[in-house]
Amino acid sequence: MTSIGGAEMVDWNLAVATATRLVRPGPEVSRDEARAVVAELRRHAKASERHVRGFTGLGTDEAHDTPVLVVDRPGWVRANVAGFREVLRPLLEKMQERRGSTPGGAVLGAVGGKVTGVELGMLLSFLASRVLGQYETFAPATRDLPAGANGGGRLLLVAPNIVHVERELDVQPHDFRLWVCLHEETHRTQFTAVPWLRDHLEGEIQSFLEETDVDPMTILERIREAAQSLAGGRPEGEEGDEGGRSIVELVQTPAQREVLGRLTAVMSLLEGHADFVMDGVGPDVVPSVEEIREKFQQRRAKGASRLDTALRKLLGLDAKLRQYRDGERFVRAVVEQVGMEGFNRVWTSPNTLPTKAEIAAPAEWIARVHRKPEA
Repeated sequence: MTSIGGAEMVDWNLAVATATRLVRPGPEVSRDEARAVVAELRRHAKASERHVRGFTGLGTDEAHDTPVLVVDRPGWVRANVAGFREVLRPLLEKMQERRGSTPGGAVLGAVGGKVTGVELGMLLSFLASRVLGQYETFAPATRDLPAGANGGGRLLLVAPNIVHVERELDVQPHDFRLWVCLHEETHRTQFTAVPWLRDHLEGEIQSFLEETDVDPMTILERIREAAQSLAGGRPEGEEGDEGGRSIVELVQTPAQREVLGRLTAVMSLLEGHADFVMDGVGPDVVPSVEEIREKFQQRRAKGASRLDTALRKLLGLDAKLRQYRDGERFVRAVVEQVGMEGFNRVWTSPNTLPTKAEIAAPAEWIARVHRKPEA
């Protein structure tokens, strides 16, 4: 990123170093156990590709070129920092130009970039112990973070977190690992089988960022609030304050509200589709799927602690939980009415994606996309 005064708005290297230093250690496993987990996750990811293709009717040979990376928590941090840095580049350059025109902007930037790097690292250290898997699509390809040959992303499976949760839930490890892979493989299939999806999402994100007119200190304050929560520094009772806002709630204009509504609908579709596929394939290939699903839903709903609940609200993770639920209901209702082939019309173009209102009212999407042309 082009710097003004030699300083960036965010010290990305410091963010990675901070998160790596603060992230909780993973569960205790021997070297042989770790190797066995990695090997099994790779096998399950490969098997899941076949299962997901067969169930959804989606899939291309490009999926074979998309890497599956079994990573630890620091590896997840590095991949996401690379993705954030790429996606946020236009916004941070805009903020940096504004900062450079203010008296002392370069000096403040040198300090602010490091402060923000530390605080972002604190947030990532919190999230790094909670993510089981992810299809990362925005980070540029590097030797340590390879990507698909045609510009696709990579599938990340966070091995220590998968082992931690399977032990916490007291479920059959082999079944749980395959169950997780089914969900994450669905995301990989979505992006590899729908070639316009990545560019569409990136375009929507950039449209949102282009409309952003937020003073840099406002954004830094949002990050600071989250970091203070992580350290237990928020005032007692503030977690339940209805006036509190999540970091993602920086919408300032009607145009941004429209973009955010479309992004929410797309993410609800992607997450709900993955849950639907996971439940649809699961009974045939995961013997203990009912037990796993029940225990995992309970864990997903209640969170780990009071602090965890506060952070989920501040980071917007409660909204993500609603996306799983609402999106799965949409997919299920559409498939019940028009079948899987009829549902797959959703992937035809950006115009056939559901709106936020249609996610809540699947019949409206069916009527719009499946309506017969007038004679």
